[in-house]
Amino acid sequence: MTRLSMKSLKSVAAAAAAMLLVTGPVALHAEGRSPEYAAARAAGQVGEQQDGYLGVVGNQPASVVAMVRDINNKRRAVYTEGATASKSTVQEYATATACRLLADTKPGEKYQAPDGSWQTRGASMPPRPSGCK
Repeated sequence: MTRLSMKSLKSVAAAAAAMLLVTGPVALHAEGRSPEYAAARAAGQVGEQQDGYLGVVGNQPASVVAMVRDINNKRRAVYTEGATASKSTVQEYATATACRLLADTKPGEKYQAPDGSWQTRGASMPPRPSGCK
């Protein structure tokens, strides 16, 4: 993974936030309206990763894996559009978005720690990529 300077990540994060106001909420929040997504998230079958994508926690049914793949394809499309608009890479844009997605997790939900392990969020903010506000 490319190391981002704090200034670079903050610039991309600002652009990501602006772009998400325009296009992202439809794609990123649409997944929250899916009963299957909500159930998988509540059951700890899926969680937010440090790279801005949703991850499958452990071995899950094919239907959960397919749902995560579909959600990540939609996220990638939003990130690609946002990266083009902000003159950044898709990876930079996705990482900047991860700052918000990880912050938005609720206690009891899963997230992937920087070491790759899956953790359950408690009352405190989960660790996020360096450069997050």
